Amino acid sequence: MVFKSRIKWIALFVLILSMGSLVVHLSMTKSSGVQLAYSARDNLWQDFDSLLGAQDFRNKHLWRPVKSLETLQPYANPRNSYPAPSSTNNRFIYAKIFGGFDKIRSSICDLVTISRLLNATLVIPELQESLRSKGISNKFKSFSYLYDEDQFIAFLKNDVIVTKTLPESLKAARKRNEFPLFKPKNSASPKYYLEDVLPKLKKANVIGLIVSDGGCLQSTLPASMPELQRLRCRVAFHALQLRSEIQVLGKKMVDRLRKSGQPFLAYHPGLVREKLAYHGCAELFQDIHSELIQYRRAQMIKQKFILEELIVDSRLRRDNGLCPLMPEEVGILLKALGYSQKAIIYLAGSEMFGGQRVLIPLRAMFPNLVDRTALCSTEELSELVGPETPLPENTFKMPPRKSDKQLKEEWNKAGPRPRPLPPPPDRPIYQHEKEGWYGWLTENDTEPSPSPMDLRNQAHRLLWDALDFAVSVEADVFFPGFNNDGSGWPDFSSLVMGQRLYERPSSRTYRLDRKVIQELFNITREDMYHPNRNWTLRVRKHLNSSLGESGLIRQSMLSKPRSFLSHPLPECSCRTSALEDSRQIRSDDGRFLYGGEDECPKWIKSAGVEKSKTDDGDQPDYEHDLLAEQSETEEEFAKSKVASAFDQDEEWDPND
Repeated sequence: MVFKSRIKWIALFVLILSMGSLVVHLSMTKSSGVQLAYSARDNLWQDFDSLLGAQDFRNKHLWRPVKSLETLQPYANPRNSYPAPSSTNNRFIYAKIFGGFDKIRSSICDLVTISRLLNATLVIPELQESLRSKGISNKFKSFSYLYDEDQFIAFLKNDVIVTKTLPESLKAARKRNEFPLFKPKNSASPKYYLEDVLPKLKKANVIGLIVSDGGCLQSTLPASMPELQRLRCRVAFHALQLRSEIQVLGKKMVDRLRKSGQPFLAYHPGLVREKLAYHGCAELFQDIHSELIQYRRAQMIKQKFILEELIVDSRLRRDNGLCPLMPEEVGILLKALGYSQKAIIYLAGSEMFGGQRVLIPLRAMFPNLVDRTALCSTEELSELVGPETPLPENTFKMPPRKSDKQLKEEWNKAGPRPRPLPPPPDRPIYQHEKEGWYGWLTENDTEPSPSPMDLRNQAHRLLWDALDFAVSVEADVFFPGFNNDGSGWPDFSSLVMGQRLYERPSSRTYRLDRKVIQELFNITREDMYHPNRNWTLRVRKHLNSSLGESGLIRQSMLSKPRSFLSHPLPECSCRTSALEDSRQIRSDDGRFLYGGEDECPKWIKSAGVEKSKTDDGDQPDYEHDLLAEQSETEEEFAKSKVASAFDQDEEWDPND
């Protein structure tokens, strides 16, 4: 009995210890969980460094500037006699601009240039995507939703007189549509304005312009008008400053991307429904997205924007470089260049046609793929938008249920026997099946008019594109997914590339030829994730050469004739050291494709010397890195493959 009682006491003691230990562990877990939750909520980006991990810098040349372009410097000041605008000018030009961020930016530059050409006062343009009728905050007007009005007016005081509104004596006449109205194309020549528009401007003193093609003046102007081209540069790169709230948040985003002390790459996919429909790239997508592209293409054919058949071979278009690179292909190219799996990639663009599904392969290859939603809190984005009037949400209403009498009548009218079976009972229709595109495409043949919430979201896209533009310009590397598409409309990537070429010409900006890239992909399309060494070296050679002279020549030939802001050379730059005549290249019409920049004034040269002293003097040029890669032995290549295995998953194919 004594022995049994001792066992009971020992068992009871062990049970009490176990219960005490369990209570202590549960209390510790609860307190640590609450602490982690509050710390994560209060300091959203403090653990961003640990998320990214330690970056690999064996391939430092992938982030360094291109030395062969370091002699180029931004210089858009007038070179010849350039009189200030007349203060007694009483002619006015007002304009309405349609389109997104890229079309707005290009159109404003053209309007200022036209105002200078016609010696007229420009009224601040109205951006139709950001009118108050679109549901934006009452805190902003149309132009000030994106840009700083006061900076715009003050900077251009020596070029064009800009006013915020028409004089009161002319506002009533404008409402009565008494002034001539023009709808110029983006290929309109200076001759058109001097011969057709100027006489009516002199007669009425006021004209209106409706700009919907992303511009209203041809890109390449006569050789006698270089100052008008430089004026375009001053407008785009100096006068058009994003409003202060956008600039501050954009700088915060860049700082957060660089917080770990590592560089980052910006990538804009260019997957926009309008461009995909224009070029006939529907077969690159699946299911409902292909139908959406084809529907938009049919609309563009009906509106005479496209003079082609509705159904085209998308793969043939892709092979000709007329379709964007898919994110999966971009990931493979970056891997071939040697970018580590831990590389930080910023995803730009407010519209991602195809949704997050098309990003799955790229995210599998580069987990540190982030966008504005990952870098900014909801409160920061809401403050950027400003206080807005609440709108009713787009609620889906169930169609009325048919009565038994209606069903019986339909059955009797079904035709001669054998009649079809009666329809099965209606299954429940869920909310997600009726949201956005799915709602109308599955039930209607025509796209419904945008709701008030849709219009507000379109205005918000201007802000998201502005943020992405600011981050992409400051990125260490920029990789375009679909620039210079040949449609004649300005595109986001081309504007970013032009701004980077003006501000920091030596920054790493890939200017690839999509046709060449697709030819390379066709060689290894069946086994893209395991290419051979020769394929990798060919990809590196093309992409690295696109950073320098060959890429600039291609941009000058293909992109500049459609958008001057995408390639503002040689008009808006100078060289600290003269380029040899043998290296200067001209087109058949005498236009400079490479070279032709003036020599920089002394104050720019002295500033460049001071900057070069602070830079690392022993940074190798990418061309030397390319030669080193090509001369690498098989043994060295194998060693590099083994070393890189520590920086990436052993299998990075998402289909494996």
